Amino acid sequence: MTRILYDLCGIDEGLRFSPYCWRVKYALAHKGLAYETRPWHFTDKEMLAFSGQGKVPVLVDGEETVVDSYEIFRYLDRVYPEASLLGGADAEARARFFKFYAERNLAPAIIKTVMMDLFNVVAPQDREYFRETREKAFGRTLEEVHAPSRGLSQLDQALEPMRARLEEAEFLDGQAPAAADYLVFGAFMWARTVSAADLVSNADPVYGWVERMLDLHGGLGRNAKRVVDVEGAY
Repeated sequence: MTRILYDLCGIDEGLRFSPYCWRVKYALAHKGLAYETRPWHFTDKEMLAFSGQGKVPVLVDGEETVVDSYEIFRYLDRVYPEASLLGGADAEARARFFKFYAERNLAPAIIKTVMMDLFNVVAPQDREYFRETREKAFGRTLEEVHAPSRGLSQLDQALEPMRARLEEAEFLDGQAPAAADYLVFGAFMWARTVSAADLVSNADPVYGWVERMLDLHGGLGRNAKRVVDVEGAY
């Protein structure tokens, strides 16, 4: 049985930049589960029709189809209980905090920092769709959203809780990584794949955590293709 993960790609099929898909790839690696990816573009809605919706990640595991990164975490823990991601009910409640922290505090700051870098890695056939949907969501043009200095300042403030935690432990989940780390790190992989911008200084405790996360699972993150690796893209 081959597990299949539908995974967002950009101008190069090997450039995979969805933060939510990165969460799932780390979760699968944490469980030691083999899988294949299927490259997907924003406008490939028909490809995902079988899932009943039109976004990635979509995980197909035998007869099961699971959508939404957090629901995939829950599914993996239920079906493959060894090497738990979320832990018990109390631990899962804490993991949900990190999910919302990444999506509502970190992502808005990162998007201001890398918006035009992100737009430039979107596949040509997706760019009209991407611009239209994102400008509608933001109520501004992509160029107006792109404000790196403001984004980095906002991110610096948003990272304070992480700094405090990482001054007392190697990972957000303690001495070994689990769901909290993967839920947050997806946002950092998103930025890393689409941009050469430095989000944190190398003196920051968050920097050390990022380096550790990049090296996990055989260098899953460190070996991922970035826009700087795509000829003529940067």
